Amino acid sequence: MSDAAIHTEKITKQYDDLTAVDNIDITVEKGELFGLLGPNGAGKSTLISMLSTMLKPTSGRATVWGYDIRAEPTKVRQSIGVVFQETTLDQKLTGRENLDLHGRLYGLNRKQRSERIKEVLELVELSKWENEIVQKYSGGMMRRLEIARGLMHYPDLLFLDEPTIGLDPQTRNHIWDYIRELNVEKKITMVLTTHYMEEADRLCNRIAIIDHGRIITMGTPSELKSSLGGDIITLGLGSEADAGMLLERFGTRPEVSNISLAGSLVRITAAHGERAIPDILRTTEQLGLTIESVNLHKPTLDDVFLHYTGKGIRDEEGTPGKPKGRVRRMLRR
Repeated sequence: MSDAAIHTEKITKQYDDLTAVDNIDITVEKGELFGLLGPNGAGKSTLISMLSTMLKPTSGRATVWGYDIRAEPTKVRQSIGVVFQETTLDQKLTGRENLDLHGRLYGLNRKQRSERIKEVLELVELSKWENEIVQKYSGGMMRRLEIARGLMHYPDLLFLDEPTIGLDPQTRNHIWDYIRELNVEKKITMVLTTHYMEEADRLCNRIAIIDHGRIITMGTPSELKSSLGGDIITLGLGSEADAGMLLERFGTRPEVSNISLAGSLVRITAAHGERAIPDILRTTEQLGLTIESVNLHKPTLDDVFLHYTGKGIRDEEGTPGKPKGRVRRMLRR
């Protein structure tokens, strides 16, 4: 068996003429909190569905906790927990009853279920509400209960598919705290999909940026931000023509690692940006250009995504419904 928690080789999923996941190679080490960062529709959920054996790959191979997802799906399922993007709790049952049902499905006996329900409810601070029907839970409480349910059968690996989508900022921060505690203190290996830059930056040991089904780049948050080669200076010029003139003047400067134009905005990546700004201002004055705004900041994951994809992250609906619809039908069955 492989020592890695997850290992994929050119795993691909196609729907007719649509390639949802395109020849992805990743390795997730045991103990990691690994992030898949990308816009809705990038292929994140489809990849998770294949790794959790809910979808069959079109081609390629993968192992999860050492088990082949095609040849050993039962062993894969016994090794993993999944928190889905859409809630799959039974709203008519209590929190305890939802957890008990999950434990029965995984073959836990009465004593094991009782002990584990107590443990996971305490972990997510829901013990006081264990006998309330889930319909009365807030969105954050439901998310915490789903995390607890994913842990009921002592999984080696937990998949979290957009775990905080639709939650308010305060609740989102609380969920982040639970996720970090599970990874750091409980040593649970996790794969997190998200399109929230701050979520990936705060939680993940390593991040793979995914867009249109492909891995664009991969590394720790610090490595990804450092790869841009400097600070980000954004200049708002009086016109697109002025911006083009500044782009032409600074595009060949040795201290500039990247420069791009978006309408009348010029983005310059330069080492020691605070030292570069006076030179930029002098140059614009000499050229008779008008600067309407100046912004300087250290690189963020937003900047990384923009640099490697040429666009900002898209907050759109997912790939035309096929993966999500397939998952919903499986869950109903």
